[in-house]
Amino acid sequence: MSREPIPARISTSSKVLVERQFLVTVTEPVAIAIVGVGKIARDQHLPSIASNARFRLAATASRHGGVDGVENFETIDTLLSARSDVQAVALCQPPQVRFEAAAKAIRAGRHVLLEKPPGATIAEVETLVAMARSQGVSLFATWHSRFATGVEPTREWLKGKTVRRVAVTWKEDVRRWHPGQAWIWEPGGLGVFDPGINALSIVTAILPPVHVTRATLEFPEGRDAPIAAQLTFAGESGFSATADFDWRQTGPQTWDIEVETDEGRLVLSKGGAEMLVDGKAVLADSDQEYAGIYRRFAELIEAGESDIDLSPLVHVADAFMLGRRSVVEPFED
Repeated sequence: MSREPIPARISTSSKVLVERQFLVTVTEPVAIAIVGVGKIARDQHLPSIASNARFRLAATASRHGGVDGVENFETIDTLLSARSDVQAVALCQPPQVRFEAAAKAIRAGRHVLLEKPPGATIAEVETLVAMARSQGVSLFATWHSRFATGVEPTREWLKGKTVRRVAVTWKEDVRRWHPGQAWIWEPGGLGVFDPGINALSIVTAILPPVHVTRATLEFPEGRDAPIAAQLTFAGESGFSATADFDWRQTGPQTWDIEVETDEGRLVLSKGGAEMLVDGKAVLADSDQEYAGIYRRFAELIEAGESDIDLSPLVHVADAFMLGRRSVVEPFED
């Protein structure tokens, strides 16, 4: 992989920060390492890397076991020290420890992919943005739900229409998706906003800007993160928007975004994989979210750009700032 400096260019919008640092010509697969080989890495990252010819899994760093046939290191420090050939890292640890790992990788000149949420705080991610700019590496704050099949067609369908009402219903079973993962109940773990932020990443991609005006957060007794949340939003466009997040749902899971407009009712269902207009399915497809993430990461590395959008995390931070706290019955995995 060769790298040719080009003039810096910063393109900003209300949602996405993209920074051009270098023009990179990829002549062979990018050697990438996964840091944190847990459930999400095994379920999504490993298959997506394996199916993308622009990447080669070169190493892992994990205290809980690596990948057969791939060198594993106990820490990211030993990985970065021993493997100068690793050009990029995908950070899949809990958000509370991600900043330190990302900072070390950036200082070592490696491109960095951040699992969602990109950090435990907004300020730490902004620090990483400045570091990546200084080091001339690509930083990608991923929002996997934005790569669901129906998200871009929904955004296109909504163009030119007047949005009147939005209702987000995002309910799932924490025991199914995060079994025994204590970090999600600790400060910085986000609780129900770990899945809820997926919905917010779609909302911020398809709708005009909104802001949180009211929130109720339900904390299980003895826990430091909420298990349910109800949010109300407002924006300059004047439409009403609500979000109902719950981590106690068993049986079928619910991941729906309903948008009423002056020209019909759209429902983005199954986490964005299915799109219905006035009750009729117009699009349905399988899960391709993480494949989309790695396609995008390859594009960023090749173009010498970074892609960081903090708007979903801003909504979560605002919900915690405005939220009325309610203590509910204890919850145990």
